[in-house]
Amino acid sequence: MSQQEAIKQFESQKVRTYWDDEQEKWFFCINDVVAILTDSTNPANYIKQLKHRDTELAKGWLQIVTPLSMPTPGGKQQVNCTDLKGAFRIIQSIPSKKAEPIKQWMAAVAAERLHQMQDPERGIQMSLLDYKRLGYSDNWINQRLKSIEIRKDLTDQWDGHGVEEGVQYATLTDIIYQAWAGLTAKEYKHLKGLHQENLRDNMTNEELVMNMLAELTTTNIEKAEQPQSMSEHAHAAARGGEVAKVAREAFEQQTGKKVVSPLNAKDYFDSLQPHIDFKDENPKKK
Repeated sequence: MSQQEAIKQFESQKVRTYWDDEQEKWFFCINDVVAILTDSTNPANYIKQLKHRDTELAKGWLQIVTPLSMPTPGGKQQVNCTDLKGAFRIIQSIPSKKAEPIKQWMAAVAAERLHQMQDPERGIQMSLLDYKRLGYSDNWINQRLKSIEIRKDLTDQWDGHGVEEGVQYATLTDIIYQAWAGLTAKEYKHLKGLHQENLRDNMTNEELVMNMLAELTTTNIEKAEQPQSMSEHAHAAARGGEVAKVAREAFEQQTGKKVVSPLNAKDYFDSLQPHIDFKDENPKKK
């Protein structure tokens, strides 16, 4: 099951989701959906009572539920999720004025992903709007969208030569980071004070450019040499990162400015726009 984790928002409330590439559908965290519908602070207990009341739902529960690894306060754990059809069945058993709005929202989430698959430009435009809403500058957004394109080209090369998504992708990415920045992804996130946040979304323009150069170079090495083994891919990744390291060192020598920075998106926005409240994901003007 090839999955992409995401957090979607219904009104101001977060819903953890997974996109399954093979089945081409979203899975929604059941606890999150129930919490929204019921305003319950203990959705797990509500679900237990719900299954007691609705015996038909209880009988078919195992067919509705798919356990998936998702972020929780205690770290990633197996969380009960369900697809759109299963979510609608659960919603059907919960008396709530939010039932119809959340059904429409979930259907729109599912439809939007399919539209993006059919029209990649639509996905790019959605990403652009998302970044704008969060307050990123146009210059940074252009760099970030380009970095997404370059990263996709690289992972396509890896995928086409037997590299497995997950641990092997992460291993090669770490090699690239270490080669040009001197840090693994985990160390880099620690430097920036990040936890679940996306590292690239917290890079400065300079960091993005160097990482793009590293990944672009690695991609071209992959295309030229067609590596097959993991060790060959690792060698290509190290060489790609080394090219960016040379560029980084030259940049630092000429400008006197360090590229690798502890600055993250929150710090950056706070320094430029002190009127924005970052207590939640959505900037609010005071």
